[in-house]
Amino acid sequence: MIRSMTGFGRGEFSDGKRNVIAEIKTVNHRYADISIKMPKRYSFAEEKLKAIIKNQVKRGKVDVSIIVENLTEGDITISLNKPVADQYIERLRELKDGYDLEGEIDIKLLSSMPDVLKIIPDVADEEEVSSAICKAVELAAANLDEMRSREGEKLATDLLARGETIKEIVRKISERAPKVAIEYKEKMYSRIQDILEDKVDVPEERILVEAAIFADKASITEELVRLDSHMDQLKTFLTKGDGAIGKKLDFLVQEMNRETNTIGSKANDIEITSLMLDAKSEIEKIREQVQNIE
Repeated sequence: MIRSMTGFGRGEFSDGKRNVIAEIKTVNHRYADISIKMPKRYSFAEEKLKAIIKNQVKRGKVDVSIIVENLTEGDITISLNKPVADQYIERLRELKDGYDLEGEIDIKLLSSMPDVLKIIPDVADEEEVSSAICKAVELAAANLDEMRSREGEKLATDLLARGETIKEIVRKISERAPKVAIEYKEKMYSRIQDILEDKVDVPEERILVEAAIFADKASITEELVRLDSHMDQLKTFLTKGDGAIGKKLDFLVQEMNRETNTIGSKANDIEITSLMLDAKSEIEKIREQVQNIE
């Protein structure tokens, strides 16, 4: 199945003690790059989450956001850092007395000072918490996969159509190519006759030799066969391929471009050149689309 590298998935799970909301966003990237944003006190679950995501995403930049809403006090302990509070009070009194300032040191001021009150991780059962977070991520990953698969189907349909367009162009060029050498021979014979004004007989054998040399240099049969074969490979990848095939398609597009460049440089014919420009335009669109495929 073809998958797009771009997608979004959301999952939510509650175990009665906490609600977990997981959101996964993926965009194009050359490799698999996973970034997880969640409360530090649950960082022990990170490797399990990455394993779940890697099972679904083989290539792409993945941003994961985890929100845990506690329904009980089990995961949270708020601690008073008394030594820090004592120092704040002492320094504030020094400020007041030293500069003859007005005002009182009250609970609102003191509780707002950094590190006076701290949330301390207090997860009694890491396996239980990991399980809840993982289930939310699994749901998000499943929804992500569904969206990426839908987008992949659209990409595959578009690429298959472009592949058929290029095969039709190859067919037209294959019909045109044999006529190029014949036309070259006729033009050469006509040009020689015009120059010599029919005063000298030009050996037919010599013209045939020159035409044969031209035909050999301008032959694009092998390139057309390979380009047509690349279109067949494209179709096979898109209809029978499974897993991450984006890199294979990217390499295949490079080979397509190589053949079209060679055909364009060897053809020596305006009609074939025009057809090759159409083919290159389609290949460029294929290249752009392939960048979105996992």
